[in-house]
Amino acid sequence: MMSNVGFLLVGLVAGGIYFAALRWNTTLYFARVSGPAIGLHLARLAGLGALLMATALLGAMPLLLCALGVFLARPVMMRLLP
Repeated sequence: MMSNVGFLLVGLVAGGIYFAALRWNTTLYFARVSGPAIGLHLARLAGLGALLMATALLGAMPLLLCALGVFLARPVMMRLLP
């Protein structure tokens, strides 16, 4: 079983991937490349949803910590990405 810090780190990594993919997704939408943009959009949402669902099955605290990690990853990625 993972510790609380582990769930927070999983959320941070997942949030970083999610928001990096969001940046890429936005670029695809502006380039009017609809097929891959929609596919990436669905993959982002399904991936984060699956992760949060898996942590919800482990209990409330893992879910909250993972979601907090995703929440904290947003401002970090907004500063890092161009």
